[in-house]
Amino acid sequence: MAEGPRSGTRPPVFLARASYRRRRLHDTARLAPVAAAFLWALPLLWPHGETRVSAVLVYLFVTWGLSVLASAALARALRRAERDTDTDG
Repeated sequence: MAEGPRSGTRPPVFLARASYRRRRLHDTARLAPVAAAFLWALPLLWPHGETRVSAVLVYLFVTWGLSVLASAALARALRRAERDTDTDG
């Protein structure tokens, strides 16, 4: 008998929570370098005469530090998600 909307046994529409979270973490890991590159290129759009070089250097250093911290947190979350998947399966 064909399974359909009227038979009462429809397949689930959503993914399991763990696999959905793991996929979003992987997507975030792929997008993180692009976001960091955009933040690093942002000072190129600032007005040249009005912005001091020291302010740009502080911005770049803070952006670099935050990207390192975000990468470490993302790596830790990915490692934890993979470990949880290995113990579940």
